[in-house]
This record gives sequence, structure tokens and C-alpha cells, in this order.
Amino acid sequence: MISMLDRQQAWDILCEFTKSEGLRKHALAVETCVTAYARKFGEDEGKWAVAAVLHDFDWEIHPQLPDHPVKGEPILAARGVDEEIRRAILSHASFTGVARVTPLEKTLFACDELAGFITAISYVKPHRSVFEVDVASVKKKMKDKAFARSVNRQEIVDGAQELGAPLEEHIDFCVKAMQARAAGLGLAGDL
Repeated sequence: MISMLDRQQAWDILCEFTKSEGLRKHALAVETCVTAYARKFGEDEGKWAVAAVLHDFDWEIHPQLPDHPVKGEPILAARGVDEEIRRAILSHASFTGVARVTPLEKTLFACDELAGFITAISYVKPHRSVFEVDVASVKKKMKDKAFARSVNRQEIVDGAQELGAPLEEHIDFCVKAMQARAAGLGLAGDL
């Protein structure tokens, strides 16, 4: 059994179970935000990257709640994924009852919905670029319930609160993190 998966091993597991390019890009977007926070907090970027990359690895095979991520956890355990990472993945889904206690758990939850929302906003901008996204545009789209209906706005708000960050600062932090990796996320657009 592997004591600690590295980021490439996590990516390989994600790609084995996730064929959708959109879901893979979502994992990269969440990883971008989570690892930026790891850097800010002085935490282990590699460990946090693994958690972020794997957080939705089982969505295609378990697309119904509560199957995701509960039924994915034993798969990760069998692959040698550390208990701390598996717990963080379980805690990103509130219905599991796994309390978010550690900085990693709180950060993964805080970044999941927001990274997806920032991506969705980028796609509707004139140049399809994350460089056109800012705090004001995110807050405006949060009020538009018809836009990106599957994104849970309350989880974005709750995530910032759990991090102890004002919502605007959390949004700005994630937007800037994603801008720094725009090309790799497919969000550079045609600017």
C-alpha cells in the first residue's frame, strides 16, 4: 500500500474514473484554488492537490447523491489514498455528516462550488476568459438563479464563512488563483 499518493497518481485515478473533459477541468480548477490556499496557509501543497484532484473522481460512476462521494471512499482507500484526504473528500458533501474541522476540509468545501461558478462565468464572458471575471461579476451572477442552476450559492457563502474569510476576499482570491493558471484551465479565452 502506498503511504501517500502524489499528484500524478491522483490524476491517474481521476482519469481512470472520469472521462468527461469538463469534470477533469473542474478538478483542475478546484486544485488551483485549494493549492493557492495551501501556499497561503503554509500547508502541504502536494497533499492538498491530491484531495482537490480526487474530490469528484467518482461522479461519473456515482452520479446520484448520496452515492457520491460515499461509495467512492472505499475505492480510494483500496488505492492507498490517505485517510486525511478521504475524510476531506467526504466532508466536502455536507449530507455525509463528516464535519469539516481541518483547514484542508474547510478549504476544499469553500473552493468546490466557487471554482465551478467562476468557470461558468468565464464561459459566458465576451472573450470566454477568466480574466473578464471579478468579484462584482461573481456576486451579480450569484443573484441570477437561472444561471448555472446546479451551483449551490449557499455553499459558496458558507464556504467563505467556514474559512473565516469575507465572501468578497474569498472570491477575489480564487479568481486570481484561476487567472494565474488560466491557460492550463482552458480559461484564457481569446484575449
